[in-house]
Amino acid sequence: MANPSLLILPGDGIGPEVMAEVRKVIDWFGTQGRPFTVEEGLIGGASYDAFGTPLSDETLARAQAVDAVLLGAVGGPQYAGVDYALRPEAGLLRIRKEMDLFANLRPAQCFEALADFSSLKREVVSGLDIMIVRELTSGIYFGEPRGIHPDNAGGRVGINTQRYTTDEIRRVARSAFEMARRRGNRVCSMEKANVMESGILWREEVQWVHDNEYPDVELSHMYADNGAMQLVRNPRQFDVIVTDNLFGDLLSDAAAMLTGSLGMLPSASLGAPMANGRPKALYEPVHGSAPDIAGQGKANPIATILSLAMALRYSFDMGEEATRLERAVEQVLADGHRTADLMGPEGGTPLSTSAMGDAIVAALAR
Repeated sequence: MANPSLLILPGDGIGPEVMAEVRKVIDWFGTQGRPFTVEEGLIGGASYDAFGTPLSDETLARAQAVDAVLLGAVGGPQYAGVDYALRPEAGLLRIRKEMDLFANLRPAQCFEALADFSSLKREVVSGLDIMIVRELTSGIYFGEPRGIHPDNAGGRVGINTQRYTTDEIRRVARSAFEMARRRGNRVCSMEKANVMESGILWREEVQWVHDNEYPDVELSHMYADNGAMQLVRNPRQFDVIVTDNLFGDLLSDAAAMLTGSLGMLPSASLGAPMANGRPKALYEPVHGSAPDIAGQGKANPIATILSLAMALRYSFDMGEEATRLERAVEQVLADGHRTADLMGPEGGTPLSTSAMGDAIVAALAR
């Protein structure tokens, strides 16, 4: 049997630094009889510098061929003047769209050792474990018509179109219901059906999928603005949240900060099943390229390492290994180890990016 295949795209800024720590974890699993076939490629600004495009056709073809893609981060201030279609972020949007990665999984889990890092009280966020399923390849970010055009009054008008089809809504709803069956068996669907026709369609189609395919899963509906309020009032009321591209972008970042740091959180973007029955998949940390600390050994690699844990679980049928890696991260944090961005008032043992990776591998080996 061939080894599971993984394409690593470190990207820009701190991406290569945090990805180097992921390679340590991958190498450790190899010593335990679980080897991977690993390739590496360029995306974002690194690809633009090398090829004049943020995602080459060759890299995209490699991404389509492997079992999963692991991405670091893209972007940097040096690309601010580059044409919009060639900016690093365009490479990320293209790989998501071309691979048809329609379901973005954004967990928001609060590690007990970091509960005091949240801007909310410990008793509100302690034990928090939410999964947001965001539709990723349609909606207002991709709808047509779009653009900036002159208007009849001598000014300009900016246009973006919120557009969804029955199939697009139903497939991401199925992803949410399947995820709920792995967890607490509850889904809350969020939209703006009170003011948007696309929201009405969203609510009706999610309800259809529930009634016809997942009647065993508890389903509730909530307006997205109320959902934002409820996330900061009582976040533990939620298990799985499913929502569209725009609201998912906003709500998942809000939920992420409930945990105290974007640098702790992974994500997965999943598509349709491949020939092996597993979905096409791209895994990446929620944080950005952080160019202000790049190259200084201060970057927190945990979100990228936990993205690998998601890949183990959803792409490689290695659930036990994923849990072991997650527990190793939790143990390192409980032991007081912190990178510079995680040093709080209670102190801790300051570690460089590399030392944090080493500590996680050591915890794995215990």
